[in-house]
Amino acid sequence: MATANTDKAERLVYTITEAAQMLQISAATAYNLANTGRLPAIRISDRRLIIPRKALDALLETAGKVD
Repeated sequence: MATANTDKAERLVYTITEAAQMLQISAATAYNLANTGRLPAIRISDRRLIIPRKALDALLETAGKVD
């Protein structure tokens, strides 16, 4: 049985690499999207970005919707 620390579905945040894998894009593309604001990210330090699970969920829910 997976714990909250290892189960990606239960985590609050993901690394850029994890988010890229879930979106089936390259890490480089994920970094570019985060740096341009198209992928919601929180900068923890100069070298560390994390992606909140709720922001990723919201992004996927609104993808493809027409206003």
